[in-house]
Amino acid sequence: MSLFQPIPNAGGAADTTRPLADRMRPRILDEYVGQEHLIGPGKPLRVQIERDDPGSIIFWGPPGTGKTTLAKIIANLTKADFIEFSAVLAGIKEIKQVMADAERARQYGTRTIVFIDEIHRFNKAQQDAFLPHVEKGNIRLIGATTENPSFEINSALLSRCRVYVLQPLTEEQIVLLLRRALTDRERGLGGMNLSASDEVLKTIASYTSGDARSAYNVLEVAAGLALPPSRKEREKGGAATTIEITEEVVRDALQKRTLLYDKAGEEHYNLISALHKSVRNSDPDAALYWLGRMLEAGEDPLYIARRVVRMAVEDIGLADPNALSLCMAARDAVDFIGMPEGNLALAQAVVYLSVAPKSNALYAAYGDVLQDVERTAAEAVPLHLRNAPTKLMKGLGYGHGYQYAHDLDSKVADMQCLPDDLRDRVYYQPTNEGIEKRIRERLDEIKRQRSRARQAPEQRQKKES
Repeated sequence: MSLFQPIPNAGGAADTTRPLADRMRPRILDEYVGQEHLIGPGKPLRVQIERDDPGSIIFWGPPGTGKTTLAKIIANLTKADFIEFSAVLAGIKEIKQVMADAERARQYGTRTIVFIDEIHRFNKAQQDAFLPHVEKGNIRLIGATTENPSFEINSALLSRCRVYVLQPLTEEQIVLLLRRALTDRERGLGGMNLSASDEVLKTIASYTSGDARSAYNVLEVAAGLALPPSRKEREKGGAATTIEITEEVVRDALQKRTLLYDKAGEEHYNLISALHKSVRNSDPDAALYWLGRMLEAGEDPLYIARRVVRMAVEDIGLADPNALSLCMAARDAVDFIGMPEGNLALAQAVVYLSVAPKSNALYAAYGDVLQDVERTAAEAVPLHLRNAPTKLMKGLGYGHGYQYAHDLDSKVADMQCLPDDLRDRVYYQPTNEGIEKRIRERLDEIKRQRSRARQAPEQRQKKES
């Protein structure tokens, strides 16, 4: 037996010391619920399992969607040694030992499946230790991860694995699993004579965000909290009177909604992206929803405040300059009064941004500037724009030809301020939204004044001639 193989369960499937979620784990594909896009008849993963395809696999999906269960089903169906260990507990020394054992076993005609839970927690060196053994066929690697494999798994290892994406279970699928657990006398709660309405089970399903493991845990706690029937009820219904799991019992078992979130993972970026794009699309209801999701899941409110400030300058800009001031005030409010009181300041900010006029003209202008800075040479500052604090500098022409705008009636001089190679470049092009409409009108007036300033010397020359 390998060091990492699980100790056989002496108590069998009915061992009630094991969590309900573990006892109810499907043993065959026909018991498995969900992921029809992968394990339905003729679907890619089912075909791979039924053919005992030796290819390596990465299961990517949220918690409680059946990644470990699928790995165990594969182990039950295949004629191979199954070694399971967690990336949280194993180090490089243990990995190398397992790989050496697997290589020796292969020489004797025995295949080895290595299942790694939370494979994204392995660092680059640990992941590299698997690569030559996957290439040689010494092991069949099955990894499970809640993080995007593109970011967390070495590209060389990832290219040698098939990635299957698991989806959160639907409420109907969760209810089916919970109903099965209530009636299963061998592995579930069938011996406790419990009952629960579909509405109660739907409440559990809706509060566990497609996580079957979490739903099982809530049901198990609720079963322990459910009170036995009163003596009068027992007399009416006999000794076998059913114990009802009520909405009140479920609320006590839930305590707090389970929200799928990882402040350092992909879901963190998915939610902030949803918030930003809802604001950009002028949808205050969606923006409030995504804000609430992040805050209730425990996101750092100051992180959200920083991103909200970014939204103000990227998507509103000068169409409403007050947006930036309000967002900075919201950030200060969160920092000053803390949470949960500060959540309303953030809510006020995202609603304001959602209904504000939108313009990315400033964002686009600065992007064009960065391209020109990268593309063109570091042009010298025109001499007339340079200060001339010394006689030498004046002699070299520093400041010569500079026109002081305040000395002019129009306050606009016909003076080139960009380098020669970028002389007529236009970066900022305001829209007709909000304040930018007035800015556009002002820029048009500045162009007319500059044109008149340019024409004035020419007209004087004509008169003198």
